[in-house]
Amino acid sequence: MIPFPNISPEIFSIPVGSMTFSLRWYALAYIAGLLIGWALIRRAIEAPRLWTPGTAPLNREQLERLVTWVIIGVILGGRLGFVLFYQPEYYLAHPVEVLKVWEGGMSFHGGFLGVIVAGIAFCRREGIPMLPMADLMALATPPGLMLGRIANFINAELWGRPTDLPWGVAFPGEAAQDCPGVIGLCARHPSQLYEAGMEGLILGLALRFVVWRAGWLRFPGRTTGLFVAGYGLARFTVEFFRQPDAQFVSPGNPLGLASQVNGYGLTMGQILSLPMILAGLWLIARARAL
Repeated sequence: MIPFPNISPEIFSIPVGSMTFSLRWYALAYIAGLLIGWALIRRAIEAPRLWTPGTAPLNREQLERLVTWVIIGVILGGRLGFVLFYQPEYYLAHPVEVLKVWEGGMSFHGGFLGVIVAGIAFCRREGIPMLPMADLMALATPPGLMLGRIANFINAELWGRPTDLPWGVAFPGEAAQDCPGVIGLCARHPSQLYEAGMEGLILGLALRFVVWRAGWLRFPGRTTGLFVAGYGLARFTVEFFRQPDAQFVSPGNPLGLASQVNGYGLTMGQILSLPMILAGLWLIARARAL
């Protein structure tokens, strides 16, 4: 097995009066993902050959305003997602703590939902067609997904199932080392890195190819469909290696299957991924050239 590198979740900390400002790898993943996404969209809207009739759905000034909306969506969505998904009882009892984002506590899924809401609101405000904008957002998203999953690995969270493969990682913590039947250190799949590779690198390269080589931006919704279907397929696949949600695991159901028929079953993550795959394929099939 591979020992966990034990990288601190905090890059640095600076005392500010009675408080401490900390920059975490997870926050840096958000920042870097936004900057890379902005650069990808800017390059795409400045290439007339990608569009029909040669004009992108937004200009550079609108892109600058979009970045502001996305940042707000990321911060509000990420923080509210963490509060509602992970520690609702604590924050209900301590509502002032919700505002202390500098102390950490951001949900990647919440931030992703926040970006979607911000994008829809921005399109309505600016009179921008939603499908071409969705295609640009799809092109820009994989780098953030990849960096977010790498940050999950650094934080030693969302690890995978126990494994005896040579690249299994001995993650720290009592929960990660709770492997029935295993004597000594328990190695687990580094499923965060699997997701970084599939959701981020591979999907990102596929989207880059269809946009710049196959001209898919001329078919509004097709690039978005590939992103949605590709993300769903990547998540469906990684669920075979990812530790299932605790509420589904029991002595009679060690694989954490949420649905079982004749000895075969799916995890909750796989069940939720199937509609994404179907919706993505539907978007690809219905996309028509402008």
